Amino acid sequence: MLFRVDTGSPVPLGEQIAACVRGAIAEGNAAPGDRLPAAREVADSLGINVHTVLRGYQRLRDEGLIELRRGRGAVVTAGDAPAGRARLVESAARLVADARSLGMTDQEVLGLVRAGLVRTRGGGA
Repeated sequence: MLFRVDTGSPVPLGEQIAACVRGAIAEGNAAPGDRLPAAREVADSLGINVHTVLRGYQRLRDEGLIELRRGRGAVVTAGDAPAGRARLVESAARLVADARSLGMTDQEVLGLVRAGLVRTRGGGA
């Protein structure tokens, strides 16, 4: 798996690590059951702190995309269609970034999402 980070980017390095893995899962380059490289290995190859990589991995765990197992490391989750979930998380991140660039508040974004739910369901949320 290829990891690329931009130390000059305003995006935190841990989030950049998570985005690399999300992209690999979304594109099918990392499949359920695949083991991610060890955090220390990734940190050494990128010249960054191992805790930064672990923060990225923990974010992916919180998103339900990977499991962190003692002794086994990080593994792409087997259930709940991780590729589709990864694409959805990427889309949500783009939505939030676009909304912030327009000066929208979190509440305004949530209102848009709720309105979209109402339209797609044909009723109340």
